[in-house]
Formats: sequence, C-alpha cells, structure tokens
Amino acid sequence: MTILLFVMLGLFVFMMFRRNKKSQQQAATLQSKFAPGIEVMTSFGLFGRIVSIDDVENKIVLELSPGNLATVHRQAVTKIVEQAVETPEESPVVPDDASSLTRDETTAAAPTETPEETIKRLNDEGKKDN
Repeated sequence: MTILLFVMLGLFVFMMFRRNKKSQQQAATLQSKFAPGIEVMTSFGLFGRIVSIDDVENKIVLELSPGNLATVHRQAVTKIVEQAVETPEESPVVPDDASSLTRDETTAAAPTETPEETIKRLNDEGKKDN
C-alpha cells in the first residue's frame, strides 16, 4: 500500500513539472513572435498594438488608440490578436430615384380603423388576457 502511495505521489509530481514546462514553452513561443505593429491583448483584457519593446527592462509600449500609449510588463501580454480578414459585404442596392420607395397605387390599402373601433379592440384584447 505504501509503494502505491509513493508511485501516485511520483506520478503527480511528474505531471506537475510536465505541465509547467509546457506552459513555459508556450510563453516563450508567444514572446518570440512579439514585434512592433502586432495587435495583442494583455492579461487584464487591454487591447493594443505594440509600438516598441525594451528587452533590458522587459517592457512593451502599447498604442491603445491613436495617441494613447501604455507601458506594460512583457509577461502581461498574453495573446496575439489575429486580424480577421474582412470580406467586402454586398451593399444594398439603392435606386437612383425615389419611385421604388413609394407605395404602388394599385395595391389594396389596409382597412382603416376609426379611433372608437381601435379603443374597443384594445379593451377587448385586455379582457382576453385576464
């Protein structure tokens, strides 16, 4: 029983070190892709474009919007944002004149309701809800 306990403990420690090594490799791969002009997201949800990278002090300057800069630690940048390829959407066809926007006179008009009929209809609908 004791041997089984030690084997389980050893397996747990091995898996823990393996997981830590994988996450370090992923972080190193991500940080090797950093370059000025890349769109990134920080660990606290701030989106921006990399302006400059200071390897000595591990700082990255991000442009959040035109003219707004923020300096963050290099490890705070956790994701490279992939720019979606924009496909040109078909614009709706707009006629040159307003003739197609007017209602055709040959179509039957909806029956009109007098104000008294409208009030009666609305009161009857209110009674149906109860």
